[in-house]
Amino acid sequence: MASQAMDLIAKALEHSAKLVEEKVDAQLSKLNEMEEDDLERLKERRLEALKKAQKQKQEWLSKGHGEYREISSEKDFFGEVKDSKNVVCHFYRNSTFRCKILDKHLAILAKKHVETKFIKLNVEKAPFLTERLRIKVIPTLALLLDGKTKDYVVGFTDLGNTDEFPTEMLEWRLGCADVINYSGNLMEPPTVTQRSGSKFTKVEKKTIRGRGYDSDSDSGDD
Repeated sequence: MASQAMDLIAKALEHSAKLVEEKVDAQLSKLNEMEEDDLERLKERRLEALKKAQKQKQEWLSKGHGEYREISSEKDFFGEVKDSKNVVCHFYRNSTFRCKILDKHLAILAKKHVETKFIKLNVEKAPFLTERLRIKVIPTLALLLDGKTKDYVVGFTDLGNTDEFPTEMLEWRLGCADVINYSGNLMEPPTVTQRSGSKFTKVEKKTIRGRGYDSDSDSGDD
């Protein structure tokens, strides 16, 4: 009798253990299925985001983003600005040396920041616009959001007062105006030390003969 009782207890314990094991297996299986479903949903969301980003990029490129371009007239300016949310426009003059320095950096940033349109306009071809925007110093960058001028980069004052500023310094300055998607620290410029003087001291400007503009370049005069 005792032996039979022990067998019954053993079988009961074995059955209970089996039930517990089956329950645990079922829970683990459910967990695995949930994880697989979650992973699948995550993959789908990422794929959807990539497709959306690619579509947005193609739309920007179709509007002239991704390259640094010259526009020929004031009429073109209004069309370009109306067509894009973020625009950087370089108002330049051929005889101003610092405009050529800006050209180099802007060409680099135009390729990097496809979300923003980078254009240039000769002030001599846009007297009405330069007067309307009160542009007096060459070079000047007009930074526009949603068709409205939000900020200006006048000369190299905000770029360290040096012709040798890095592209990252200009990128930071544009990021401060929220005209590009800047991933760095806006609280601190990328170049803290400069060769001489304060980083944001005002430079002495010279008037271009016969024009109402000032040149921020030492070799800006004809």
